[in-house]
Amino acid sequence: MNKMKDKVKALALFSGGLDSILAARVIMAQGIEVQAIQFVTPFFNYGILDDPAGHQARIRQKYGIDVIVEDISEGYLRLLHNPAHGFGKNFNPCIDCKIMMFSRAKAMLAEQGASFLISGEVLGQRPMSQRRDTMNVIERDSGTRSLLLRPLCAQFMNETLPEQQGWVDRSRLLRMSGRGRSDQIALAKEFGITDFPAPAGGCILADPILSRRIKQLYSNESMLASVEITVADIRMLLLGRQFVLPGGGWLIVGRDERDNNRIRELAGPEDAVLLMEEWPGPVVVLKKAESRYPDARELAMALDRAAAIVVRYGKKQPAGKERGEVACTFGGTRHVTFAAPLADDIFQPWAML
Repeated sequence: MNKMKDKVKALALFSGGLDSILAARVIMAQGIEVQAIQFVTPFFNYGILDDPAGHQARIRQKYGIDVIVEDISEGYLRLLHNPAHGFGKNFNPCIDCKIMMFSRAKAMLAEQGASFLISGEVLGQRPMSQRRDTMNVIERDSGTRSLLLRPLCAQFMNETLPEQQGWVDRSRLLRMSGRGRSDQIALAKEFGITDFPAPAGGCILADPILSRRIKQLYSNESMLASVEITVADIRMLLLGRQFVLPGGGWLIVGRDERDNNRIRELAGPEDAVLLMEEWPGPVVVLKKAESRYPDARELAMALDRAAAIVVRYGKKQPAGKERGEVACTFGGTRHVTFAAPLADDIFQPWAML
């Protein structure tokens, strides 16, 4: 074994799932320093950004692993326009996602003083991105071949630089494969790890329902020009009820108090925000209202429809009172209108899902 091993450091791609935890611990057990990196986008792990320091402390306390949180949202939103290797069953660009993350991790090696990468991938576990052929493509296109060690299935793979250099003892690496979990759970017990996440995809882009919303946002019939898509747009897309109004306006309707609070937080200066201030009901946002409706008359009609939907989803008005009072804040001004609830058969065809 190379006597310089104690000066070698690895950078681990860390999802927070059991496989990535175990991969880091297997290498740490050989006396190698491991710095984990956890990527976040609006589609996975984004809630970590609410309290990254707290998240880092929890991972350190539970698993003994130091983790860096890295936001790659902007690049990821661009990736979704045209992933080179296409999409999976839903709107999930799994191969290009891995290439993007591995490329970024490789670029971080020097700044972190690390010599090689590790990941928790298991051969044959994922049908799209963890087949041998796609693993080879990911290594090739990310430029990580020989630098990327997969400790859990390493004995099924070619030797990597850290093994060839003697930094890592290949005989102490593993030969896991397939979709079973028994080997991982047994290894976790050996490390004294009993509290770990249940297996799940974790990516919204693989969700059969929510991914349809995102795909529609990126389509040629999108309610936004594709170049305008932002992180706030994606986060808004995952909330409440979603409608595309006549003329292409995008309307988001809160389902409950949590939705209402999030919608209000995410609303931008170009958005129209409507609600009944003195009566229970939803917060509603007409996204980028003015740019979507450059004609003032059409904009006014869209805002009238939005107000009528506010009343429709609000608490039923008292007997004898047909209209609800709806406040609309838009373009730095606020005005109040009175609207009757819009009939379901009129607006339900506008629903995105």
